[in-house]
Amino acid sequence: MSLGLLALALVPAACSSGPRSVSEPRPVIIYSGARLRVEQERMDSVYAWVTNEQLNIQEDPSFWVITLPTIGETYPWEDLNVREDSVSVRTPMGVQDTELVYMIYGHLHLMATMGRQEEWLPEAPAAAGYDLERAILSRTADAWILGRTVFNTEPYGPLDELAYAKEAGFLDAFIFTARPDEFASNRAEWARGNPGQMERYREWFLDTFSQEPPGLRAN
Repeated sequence: MSLGLLALALVPAACSSGPRSVSEPRPVIIYSGARLRVEQERMDSVYAWVTNEQLNIQEDPSFWVITLPTIGETYPWEDLNVREDSVSVRTPMGVQDTELVYMIYGHLHLMATMGRQEEWLPEAPAAAGYDLERAILSRTADAWILGRTVFNTEPYGPLDELAYAKEAGFLDAFIFTARPDEFASNRAEWARGNPGQMERYREWFLDTFSQEPPGLRAN
């Protein structure tokens, strides 16, 4: 299975015994003019765990991460299928840069199922339900930010939306809006503690992407 251009860029460093350091991240600017800036130290950390996950996906014989190419835009969680020792994820056909990021999303879910959550999600070793999904999507966003700011990967709408939402402090609102049929109790609790945040998120999204956020736009 091809892991995409981001993966190809990571392979030499993953096989090297030298220090894991990335070049200085460049600002990302999308068509609306919205900018995304990150610090090199943070991307060094992301680079280290992304290369570790890439190698584990490629070399660990105890599981299988399966990619299923699909036409059109797709979000990482769509049609995710986790079994005891395998996981399948939908990947956008013809957008090779995204493939490793989607595989990381599936890999993290599979590691939680296999009892290896603490190994791969040390910041959320016992998280479940919404808290687990949020932790995995946060890492997924960081992996895409690494690609966009360091490896010059091409823009891709669903992952750009996720990454920008996280950086703007709207990750919860993004998840709850995009997935209205899930996490009902978490959504209600969050809404009580963050009055008006959904509307602020919607306004921010419209300004940033010139369209309604996923979950509110027409199919």
